[in-house]
Amino acid sequence: MVFRSDPCGIICLGVTYGAIFYADYVVIRHLVLPVMTDTLWGVFNVIVFNTILFLASVSHVRAVFSDPGIVPLPTTGLDFSDLHAGKSNPNMKDGWSVCMKCEAYRPPRAHHCRICRRCIRRMDHHCPWFVQYLCHNVGCSILGHRSWNDVHSVFVGLSSIYATTLVVVSWVIDPGMKEQKHFKLIHSVLLVVESLLFGMFVLAIGCDQMSAILNDETAVEHVKKDGPKRQKKSAFALLQEVFGRGHPALWLFPLQFNPVELDHSPQYNV
Repeated sequence: MVFRSDPCGIICLGVTYGAIFYADYVVIRHLVLPVMTDTLWGVFNVIVFNTILFLASVSHVRAVFSDPGIVPLPTTGLDFSDLHAGKSNPNMKDGWSVCMKCEAYRPPRAHHCRICRRCIRRMDHHCPWFVQYLCHNVGCSILGHRSWNDVHSVFVGLSSIYATTLVVVSWVIDPGMKEQKHFKLIHSVLLVVESLLFGMFVLAIGCDQMSAILNDETAVEHVKKDGPKRQKKSAFALLQEVFGRGHPALWLFPLQFNPVELDHSPQYNV
């Protein structure tokens, strides 16, 4: 574990869990208890909504503490003094390259993250919403192993839809007669705004990530236009690389502990 100070990521972490706890508070205190206490629908909605929030939290924690594909540093020091002086440029094969910041060889499709300060295999982007403030390599999103940040986005989207629906249903059942109307109105508006903002955000991110997965091209490769030529794969095979080779019904279940293993072998040809 290595600490990397990332103020933006820590703020995003606080915003994420603050939004989760606030949504849970409003749903239970102002939407369910005042109007559904005497029915099984109240218990049902509390259980379902909290289950979605629980799965969202678990997938977020797994994204935070998962290895994004960090390229291990060599066990022995390598001499790159000639490269620093610009005197030589090794003829790398099979897509391997040299990272001057890590002073190490890196495999194809690996890029250096300036925030994590390490090279990441198939790095897509550094996402502050999944900062790992206890380990230096988790902030990066990778294509090629189970992407818990994508799973988290799905549950955030579901919770946004569910919360908005409960606001509408609660006001239809009780337009403020049993509950103090002004408090309920304020919290309902805030919850709807929160749900819309997070819902649209994860929708945009989800579409972008799905496009990257199906095109087998990371954001870094798209910007640099240096993606290597690769054998075309089926959409299902590409999704399996990201979400796991288990049954598709389990792709969104964050409590399983059998992620796809990445090849961390340090072999290369120069």
